[in-house]
Amino acid sequence: MGGKKIAVMLHSLRLPVGEGLRVIADMGVPGVHLFPTGGWESLILEAGGRREIARTVRSFGLDISALVGWGGEEDLGKAEGLAESIAKARTALEWAVDLGCGIWMAHVGVMAMDTGSERWERFRDALGQIAQHGERIGGVLAIETGPEPPFLLRRMLDEIGSPAIGANYDPANLILWPPSLARRNGKPYQREAAIELFQPNEGPLVLGGHIVHTHAKDGLVREDGRPQEVPLGEGWVDWPRYVANLEAIGYRGYFAIEREVGDDPVGDIRRAVGFLRTL
Repeated sequence: MGGKKIAVMLHSLRLPVGEGLRVIADMGVPGVHLFPTGGWESLILEAGGRREIARTVRSFGLDISALVGWGGEEDLGKAEGLAESIAKARTALEWAVDLGCGIWMAHVGVMAMDTGSERWERFRDALGQIAQHGERIGGVLAIETGPEPPFLLRRMLDEIGSPAIGANYDPANLILWPPSLARRNGKPYQREAAIELFQPNEGPLVLGGHIVHTHAKDGLVREDGRPQEVPLGEGWVDWPRYVANLEAIGYRGYFAIEREVGDDPVGDIRRAVGFLRTL
Protein backbone atom coordinates (compact mmCIF):
# COMPACT_ATOMS: atom_id res chain seq x y z
CA MET A 1 0.00 0.00 0.00
CA GLY A 2 2.98 2.26 -0.47
CA GLY A 3 1.13 4.18 -3.19
CA LYS A 4 -2.16 4.40 -1.34
CA LYS A 5 -3.29 7.54 0.46
CA ILE A 6 -3.34 7.12 4.23
CA ALA A 7 -5.02 9.48 6.69
CA VAL A 8 -5.30 9.46 10.47
CA MET A 9 -8.41 10.36 12.45
CA LEU A 10 -7.17 13.30 14.50
CA HIS A 11 -9.18 12.71 17.66
CA SER A 12 -8.19 9.03 17.74
CA LEU A 13 -4.72 10.16 18.87
CA ARG A 14 -6.21 11.74 22.01
CA LEU A 15 -3.74 14.61 21.82
CA PRO A 16 -4.12 18.41 21.68
CA VAL A 17 -4.83 19.55 18.12
CA GLY A 18 -1.41 21.01 17.34
CA GLU A 19 0.46 18.07 18.81
CA GLY A 20 -1.80 15.63 17.00
CA LEU A 21 -1.21 17.30 13.65
CA ARG A 22 2.55 17.22 14.28
CA VAL A 23 2.41 13.50 15.08
CA ILE A 24 0.43 12.78 11.90
CA ALA A 25 2.86 14.79 9.80
CA ASP A 26 5.79 12.95 11.39
CA MET A 27 4.22 9.65 10.35
CA GLY A 28 4.69 10.72 6.75
CA VAL A 29 1.05 10.31 5.75
CA PRO A 30 -0.74 12.93 3.65
CA GLY A 31 -4.13 13.14 5.31
CA VAL A 32 -6.06 13.95 8.46
CA HIS A 33 -9.60 12.71 9.04
CA LEU A 34 -11.05 15.66 10.92
CA PHE A 35 -13.41 15.76 13.86
CA PRO A 36 -13.63 19.35 15.19
CA THR A 37 -12.20 19.15 18.69
CA GLY A 38 -9.71 20.86 20.97
CA GLY A 39 -11.13 24.34 20.50
CA TRP A 40 -12.13 23.85 16.88
CA GLU A 41 -15.74 23.18 17.92
CA SER A 42 -16.41 26.92 17.90
CA LEU A 43 -14.11 27.79 14.99
CA ILE A 44 -15.99 25.56 12.59
CA LEU A 45 -19.22 27.47 13.18
CA GLU A 46 -18.00 30.49 11.22
CA ALA A 47 -16.67 30.69 7.65
CA GLY A 48 -13.55 32.52 8.85
CA GLY A 49 -12.97 29.83 11.45
CA ARG A 50 -13.24 27.11 8.85
CA ARG A 51 -10.66 28.89 6.70
CA GLU A 52 -8.39 29.08 9.74
CA ILE A 53 -8.78 25.33 10.38
CA ALA A 54 -7.96 24.54 6.75
CA ARG A 55 -4.89 26.81 6.82
CA THR A 56 -3.65 25.21 10.03
CA VAL A 57 -3.96 21.70 8.61
CA ARG A 58 -2.19 22.73 5.40
CA SER A 59 0.63 24.33 7.41
CA PHE A 60 1.57 20.81 8.55
CA GLY A 61 1.67 19.62 4.94
CA LEU A 62 -1.59 17.71 5.37
CA ASP A 63 -4.90 17.52 3.53
CA ILE A 64 -8.29 16.89 5.12
CA SER A 65 -9.58 13.53 3.86
CA ALA A 66 -13.11 14.02 5.23
CA LEU A 67 -15.04 15.75 7.98
CA VAL A 68 -16.40 13.48 10.73
CA GLY A 69 -19.84 14.12 12.18
CA TRP A 70 -22.84 12.44 13.80
CA GLY A 71 -21.74 9.49 15.88
CA GLY A 72 -25.20 7.95 15.93
CA GLU A 73 -27.18 10.61 17.75
CA GLU A 74 -29.15 11.40 14.59
CA ASP A 75 -31.58 8.97 12.97
CA LEU A 76 -33.02 9.79 9.55
CA GLY A 77 -35.53 6.96 9.94
CA LYS A 78 -37.42 8.67 12.77
CA ALA A 79 -40.13 11.23 12.14
CA GLU A 80 -39.39 13.09 15.36
CA GLY A 81 -36.75 15.75 14.82
CA LEU A 82 -36.26 14.81 11.18
CA ALA A 83 -36.48 18.36 9.81
CA GLU A 84 -33.83 19.49 12.29
CA SER A 85 -31.57 16.57 11.32
CA ILE A 86 -31.86 17.43 7.63
CA ALA A 87 -31.01 21.06 8.38
CA LYS A 88 -27.93 19.96 10.38
CA ALA A 89 -26.88 17.71 7.51
CA ARG A 90 -27.03 20.58 5.04
CA THR A 91 -24.87 22.65 7.36
CA ALA A 92 -22.33 19.83 7.77
CA LEU A 93 -22.03 19.53 3.99
CA GLU A 94 -21.35 23.26 3.78
CA TRP A 95 -18.61 22.90 6.40
CA ALA A 96 -16.98 20.06 4.45
CA VAL A 97 -16.99 22.14 1.27
CA ASP A 98 -15.50 25.15 3.07
CA LEU A 99 -12.75 22.95 4.56
CA GLY A 100 -11.76 21.86 1.06
CA CYS A 101 -12.42 18.13 1.36
CA GLY A 102 -16.06 18.18 0.27
CA ILE A 103 -16.81 14.90 2.11
CA TRP A 104 -18.80 14.70 5.31
CA MET A 105 -18.82 11.23 6.91
CA ALA A 106 -21.60 10.23 9.28
CA HIS A 107 -23.76 7.51 10.76
CA VAL A 108 -27.36 8.26 9.80
CA GLY A 109 -29.26 5.60 11.75
CA VAL A 110 -30.17 1.98 11.06
CA MET A 111 -31.99 1.42 7.77
CA ALA A 112 -34.97 -0.91 7.65
CA MET A 113 -34.51 -4.34 6.09
CA ASP A 114 -38.04 -3.95 4.70
CA THR A 115 -37.53 -1.70 1.68
CA GLY A 116 -41.26 -1.09 1.44
CA SER A 117 -41.59 0.16 5.00
CA GLU A 118 -42.36 3.67 6.17
CA ARG A 119 -38.94 3.85 7.82
CA TRP A 120 -37.22 3.01 4.53
CA GLU A 121 -39.20 5.66 2.68
CA ARG A 122 -38.39 8.24 5.36
CA PHE A 123 -34.68 7.47 4.98
CA ARG A 124 -34.86 7.73 1.21
CA ASP A 125 -36.76 11.03 1.28
CA ALA A 126 -34.47 12.60 3.90
CA LEU A 127 -31.31 11.52 2.08
CA GLY A 128 -32.81 12.77 -1.15
CA GLN A 129 -33.25 16.24 0.34
CA ILE A 130 -29.70 16.17 1.67
CA ALA A 131 -28.46 15.05 -1.76
CA GLN A 132 -30.15 17.99 -3.49
CA HIS A 133 -28.26 20.42 -1.26
CA GLY A 134 -25.02 18.49 -1.72
CA GLU A 135 -25.35 18.67 -5.49
CA ARG A 136 -25.92 22.43 -5.33
CA ILE A 137 -22.81 23.14 -3.27
CA GLY A 138 -20.50 20.30 -4.36
CA GLY A 139 -20.57 18.31 -1.10
CA VAL A 140 -20.92 14.57 -0.50
CA LEU A 141 -22.37 12.70 2.49
CA ALA A 142 -20.41 9.48 2.98
CA ILE A 143 -22.68 7.14 4.95
CA GLU A 144 -20.70 5.01 7.40
CA THR A 145 -21.13 1.28 6.84
CA GLY A 146 -22.04 -1.08 9.66
CA PRO A 147 -25.70 -1.01 10.67
CA GLU A 148 -26.89 -2.54 7.40
CA PRO A 149 -25.40 -5.05 4.94
CA PRO A 150 -23.69 -3.58 1.87
CA PHE A 151 -26.43 -4.83 -0.47
CA LEU A 152 -29.05 -2.88 1.51
CA LEU A 153 -26.99 0.32 1.52
CA ARG A 154 -26.41 -0.16 -2.21
CA ARG A 155 -30.18 -0.41 -2.73
CA MET A 156 -30.68 2.88 -0.89
CA LEU A 157 -27.91 4.65 -2.80
CA ASP A 158 -29.26 3.40 -6.11
CA GLU A 159 -32.78 4.59 -5.26
CA ILE A 160 -31.47 8.06 -4.41
CA GLY A 161 -29.26 8.10 -7.49
CA SER A 162 -27.17 11.12 -6.54
CA PRO A 163 -23.38 11.63 -6.55
CA ALA A 164 -23.88 13.70 -3.38
CA ILE A 165 -24.64 10.56 -1.31
CA GLY A 166 -21.97 7.85 -1.11
CA ALA A 167 -20.44 5.42 1.35
CA ASN A 168 -17.61 5.51 3.86
CA TYR A 169 -16.55 1.86 3.92
CA ASP A 170 -15.47 0.58 7.34
CA PRO A 171 -14.79 -3.17 7.15
CA ALA A 172 -14.50 -3.53 10.92
CA ASN A 173 -17.96 -2.05 11.48
CA LEU A 174 -19.42 -4.82 9.34
CA ILE A 175 -17.94 -7.26 11.88
CA LEU A 176 -18.69 -5.27 15.03
CA TRP A 177 -22.31 -4.29 14.35
CA PRO A 178 -23.96 -7.71 13.73
CA PRO A 179 -23.62 -9.04 17.31
CA SER A 180 -25.07 -5.79 18.66
CA LEU A 181 -27.94 -5.93 16.18
CA ALA A 182 -28.58 -9.60 17.03
CA ARG A 183 -28.72 -8.77 20.74
CA ARG A 184 -31.03 -5.82 20.04
CA ASN A 185 -33.38 -8.14 18.13
CA GLY A 186 -33.23 -10.88 20.76
CA LYS A 187 -31.45 -13.35 18.48
CA PRO A 188 -28.21 -15.32 18.91
CA TYR A 189 -25.13 -14.14 17.05
CA GLN A 190 -23.97 -16.59 14.38
CA ARG A 191 -20.56 -15.78 12.94
CA GLU A 192 -20.79 -17.50 9.56
CA ALA A 193 -24.25 -16.15 8.82
CA ALA A 194 -23.22 -12.64 9.88
CA ILE A 195 -20.08 -12.64 7.73
CA GLU A 196 -22.05 -13.95 4.75
CA LEU A 197 -24.71 -11.26 5.13
CA PHE A 198 -22.53 -8.24 6.04
CA GLN A 199 -19.59 -9.09 3.74
CA PRO A 200 -16.82 -7.06 5.43
CA ASN A 201 -14.21 -8.12 2.85
CA GLU A 202 -16.37 -8.47 -0.26
CA GLY A 203 -18.63 -5.48 0.33
CA PRO A 204 -16.57 -3.13 -1.89
CA LEU A 205 -17.58 -5.25 -4.88
CA VAL A 206 -21.23 -4.68 -3.90
CA LEU A 207 -21.02 -0.93 -3.31
CA GLY A 208 -18.61 -0.23 -6.16
CA GLY A 209 -18.22 3.39 -7.16
CA HIS A 210 -20.46 4.57 -4.34
CA ILE A 211 -17.46 4.30 -1.98
CA VAL A 212 -15.88 7.75 -1.61
CA HIS A 213 -13.86 7.26 1.61
CA THR A 214 -12.76 4.33 3.77
CA HIS A 215 -11.71 3.59 7.33
CA ALA A 216 -8.77 1.40 8.25
CA LYS A 217 -10.01 -0.37 11.36
CA ASP A 218 -10.12 -3.99 12.50
CA GLY A 219 -12.34 -6.01 14.78
CA LEU A 220 -13.56 -9.41 15.90
CA VAL A 221 -16.28 -10.96 18.03
CA ARG A 222 -15.20 -12.65 21.24
CA GLU A 223 -16.36 -16.09 22.29
CA ASP A 224 -18.82 -14.49 24.71
CA GLY A 225 -20.45 -12.70 21.76
CA ARG A 226 -19.09 -9.24 22.51
CA PRO A 227 -17.61 -7.21 19.64
CA GLN A 228 -14.08 -5.93 20.10
CA GLU A 229 -12.05 -3.45 18.07
CA VAL A 230 -8.42 -4.61 17.78
CA PRO A 231 -5.24 -3.24 16.16
CA LEU A 232 -4.99 -3.55 12.38
CA GLY A 233 -4.09 -7.06 11.29
CA GLU A 234 -5.28 -8.70 14.52
CA GLY A 235 -8.96 -9.03 13.65
CA TRP A 236 -11.21 -10.69 11.11
CA VAL A 237 -10.63 -8.26 8.24
CA ASP A 238 -8.75 -10.05 5.45
CA TRP A 239 -6.66 -7.04 4.51
CA PRO A 240 -5.00 -8.30 1.31
CA ARG A 241 -8.37 -9.47 -0.01
CA TYR A 242 -10.20 -6.34 1.12
CA VAL A 243 -7.62 -3.99 -0.43
CA ALA A 244 -7.62 -6.04 -3.64
CA ASN A 245 -11.41 -5.66 -3.84
CA LEU A 246 -11.12 -1.90 -3.41
CA GLU A 247 -8.53 -1.80 -6.17
CA ALA A 248 -10.81 -3.91 -8.37
CA ILE A 249 -13.52 -1.22 -8.24
CA GLY A 250 -10.99 1.52 -8.96
CA TYR A 251 -10.98 3.10 -5.51
CA ARG A 252 -8.28 5.77 -5.24
CA GLY A 253 -9.36 7.58 -2.09
CA TYR A 254 -8.09 7.66 1.47
CA PHE A 255 -7.59 4.83 3.94
CA ALA A 256 -8.27 6.71 7.19
CA ILE A 257 -7.00 5.01 10.32
CA GLU A 258 -9.48 5.05 13.18
CA ARG A 259 -8.64 3.75 16.67
CA GLU A 260 -11.45 4.15 19.20
CA VAL A 261 -10.04 2.04 22.06
CA GLY A 262 -6.71 0.94 23.55
CA ASP A 263 -4.20 2.35 26.03
CA ASP A 264 -1.63 3.41 23.41
CA PRO A 265 -3.52 5.11 20.57
CA VAL A 266 -0.45 6.85 19.12
CA GLY A 267 1.55 3.62 19.12
CA ASP A 268 -1.35 1.63 17.68
CA ILE A 269 -1.81 4.17 14.90
CA ARG A 270 1.92 4.27 14.09
CA ARG A 271 1.87 0.49 13.81
CA ALA A 272 -1.28 0.69 11.68
CA VAL A 273 0.51 3.02 9.23
CA GLY A 274 3.37 0.54 9.04
CA PHE A 275 0.96 -2.35 8.57
CA LEU A 276 -0.86 -0.66 5.69
CA ARG A 277 2.44 0.08 3.99
CA THR A 278 3.33 -3.63 3.99
CA LEU A 279 0.28 -4.65 1.98
